[in-house]
Amino acid sequence: MAHDIAALAVELTDMAAADHQSSAGANSDDPAEQLVWRRLTARHGDRLGEIMDEYGWPTAEMVGEESARAAWLIAQHADRQLDIQRRALQLMRQAVSAGSAGPRELAFLRDRTLVNEGRKQIYGTQIAGVKDGAPVPWPCEEPERMNELRAEVGIEPFDEYVAKFAMA
Repeated sequence: MAHDIAALAVELTDMAAADHQSSAGANSDDPAEQLVWRRLTARHGDRLGEIMDEYGWPTAEMVGEESARAAWLIAQHADRQLDIQRRALQLMRQAVSAGSAGPRELAFLRDRTLVNEGRKQIYGTQIAGVKDGAPVPWPCEEPERMNELRAEVGIEPFDEYVAKFAMA
């Protein structure tokens, strides 16, 4: 089992590295690059589904911090596989309750899943676009409480968060 877990940890970080390398394709104007990105994230989503079937949520205790973050990234990018995102959300929520996963990552995955379902997000982590040079979040359930809710899960205020991606 220990060998399986070590191999799983390596597989997850390799998947995240491949994801990072081709992530430019997500917003590319080139349909071929978009297709490469979609194929990659779909393949990774399918594999994460198998991993969750076999091991449950890959926590930091199980696979290490970097590999656990890789699993979360793969779930985040499984945008066209809502079943995978919903399952990851459910398992990750249980892991957070047990103290073996972070509420910050869970909040990002929750918002991403809500937006993919066509619903309002909670924490304002998902950006819809840019207006007058400023990032605009997808609609939020309680926009006036957004920063308060973000603080509860360890996410910096919206203005600080978007300043990292300063738009030219």
